[in-house]
Amino acid sequence: MDKTLSTAATGLTAQQRYVEIISNNIANVNTSGFKKVRPEFQDLLYETLRPAGTYNKVNVEPMNEVQIGSGTELIGTTRIYKQGDVNQTGNPLDLAVNGDGFFIVRKPDNSFAYTRDGSFQLDRNGQIVTSQGYPLEPGFNIPTDSKQVTIGRDGTISVLLDGSTDEQQLGQLQLARFINPGGLHAAGDNLLEESPASGKAIFETPGMNNTGTINQGQLENSNVDIVSEMVNMITAQRAYELNSKSVTTADNILGVAVNLKR
Repeated sequence: MDKTLSTAATGLTAQQRYVEIISNNIANVNTSGFKKVRPEFQDLLYETLRPAGTYNKVNVEPMNEVQIGSGTELIGTTRIYKQGDVNQTGNPLDLAVNGDGFFIVRKPDNSFAYTRDGSFQLDRNGQIVTSQGYPLEPGFNIPTDSKQVTIGRDGTISVLLDGSTDEQQLGQLQLARFINPGGLHAAGDNLLEESPASGKAIFETPGMNNTGTINQGQLENSNVDIVSEMVNMITAQRAYELNSKSVTTADNILGVAVNLKR
């Protein structure tokens, strides 16, 4: 096979993956707490036709090496944890992290997952849960006779019971942070899981060690910039077209070679 065909094929595959990543970013432009993803590409192995330092004549300076690349491939995706815009909602169970921390939730298998989506609600038992029903950690049960729930910037949860004038403190939320949050594994449902790349979760009190504080009655929006994503989409489309043009050109060259004998 002509080397141009195989090289162009890697470019077509890479740009197709790029478009898929951009499409996912755009699809989640209104997903609370979503963080956009950036693809990482690298070039492939090179064929060395002439190594560096080769003398072609006596007493002539060494020539640069001659190499031909084999294309490109997608080697990773990086999630960009830039703070998204925050909207006031007025819902006391809507929470936004102003900083680098993540809310901690417990999955059905008792493992922990992490999220920036702070759109919480109460289940039938008065437990604070995510929209998918995963309980917030550490767990809290809001009494049925509560008429007001207050969550402080340091994660302290207090309730005002019916018939009482003094708030009752239930406990304090914790946030998680990671050495490398870009290495977290996306598990769907707005949840992230730790991985060998992210390192172990470090549990902190909100406001400590750059973990961030909690804002009650607010939600963090997606940090996807729709204009930038549309520009990236056009760039990826043009790159795909150019790679397909390489395939067409290689096919024409092969056609000429085949017809030489006729």
